[in-house]
Amino acid sequence: MKGKLFLRHAAGIVFVLGFFTVCWSAAYFLTSLYAGGLTNQIPDYVRQLVTVVLGYVLAGMVMAVIGFFARSKQRAVWQSLYDALRRIAKGDFNVNLQVKPGEHHPLGQLVESINHMAVELSQMEKMRQEFISNVSHEIQSPLTSIGGFARALQNDRLSREERLHYLGIIETECQRLSKLSENLLKLTSLESDHHPFEPKRYRLDRQLRQVILACEPQWVDKAIDMDVSLEEVNVVADEELMSQVWVNLLHNSVKFTPNGGSITIRLERHGQDVIVCVADTGIGIAEEDQPHLFERFYKADKSRNRSSGGSGLGLSIVKKIVDMHHGTISVKSKPGEGAAFTVTLPVEP
Repeated sequence: MKGKLFLRHAAGIVFVLGFFTVCWSAAYFLTSLYAGGLTNQIPDYVRQLVTVVLGYVLAGMVMAVIGFFARSKQRAVWQSLYDALRRIAKGDFNVNLQVKPGEHHPLGQLVESINHMAVELSQMEKMRQEFISNVSHEIQSPLTSIGGFARALQNDRLSREERLHYLGIIETECQRLSKLSENLLKLTSLESDHHPFEPKRYRLDRQLRQVILACEPQWVDKAIDMDVSLEEVNVVADEELMSQVWVNLLHNSVKFTPNGGSITIRLERHGQDVIVCVADTGIGIAEEDQPHLFERFYKADKSRNRSSGGSGLGLSIVKKIVDMHHGTISVKSKPGEGAAFTVTLPVEP
C-alpha cells in the first residue's frame, strides 16, 4: 500500500515537472519565432523574462481549460449526490450511484457510503413493511373469528350449549390477541435501550426445575415422559428474563410433542459456559425452515401454530434474551424426529 502511494506521488511530481517543461519550451519557441529579427535589439535578460512570463501564461491557460472541464465533471458528481440524498429523504431507497471518482478519492468513499446507506435503509423499510403486514394478519385473524361468532350469538334460536361454545371461542381469540400484544410489547422493550437488565448470581438448575414443575399440568395432560438431568450450576444472568426463555422453549416442546412422547432437558457446564438442551420427540422442523425460526412471526408449521394459538414471536423473544446475555441458541431437527434447542450461556457475562 505504501509502495503504491509513493509511486503515485512520484508520478504526480514527474507529471507537474513535465507539464511546466512543455509550457516553457513552447514559450521559448514562440519568443524565438516572433523575436528572431530583433535578437540584436532585445537584451538576453528581457528575452528570458518574456519567455518565463509567457510560459506561466501558457501554463495558466492550460490549467484553466483543464479546471473548467474538471469543475464541470465535479459539479455533475455533486449534483448526482444531492439528487440521491433528496430521493432518500423522500423515502425512495432505490438509489445506486454509478459515479466513481476514484477508489481513494474522498468523493469515491462518499458515493460508496451513500450506496451502502441506501441498501441498508431499503432492507429496513422492507422489514418494516413485512412487520406491519404480519401484525395486521395476526390481528385480523382473531378479529374475524370474534366478529363472526358475535354475529352468530345474535341468533335467538341457538341452544345454551352452542352459545357457551361460541363464547368460549371468542374468549380464546381474545386471549390470543392479548398474548400477541404482550409479546409485541415485550419484544419492543427488549430491543430498546431502556429495558431493565439486572443480572445476578443464582442457581440455574433450580430455575429450570421450577419451570418444569410449573408446566407439569400441560405435559402430564399429554402423558409426556420428562427426562431431566440438571447439573448444579450457578450463573450470573437476569433471572426473570431467562425464565421467559425456558418457559417458551418448554411450552413449544409440549405443544408439538404428541401424546405419549418424551421431552429431554439437560443442563451441563463446560469450562466457562453452561449448556442447556431441550429436546423432544415431536413433529420436527424442516431443514429449510430452521434458519428462519428466530425471525418475527415466522411459522414453520403455520396451520398447527394457528390451531395452537402461536404468533411466531416466542422464539424471537428467546433469541433476543439470549443475545443480551452474550449467549447463543441453535436448533437441530428433522421432520418426524423431534427438535433439540441448545442454549449456550457464559457463566459470567
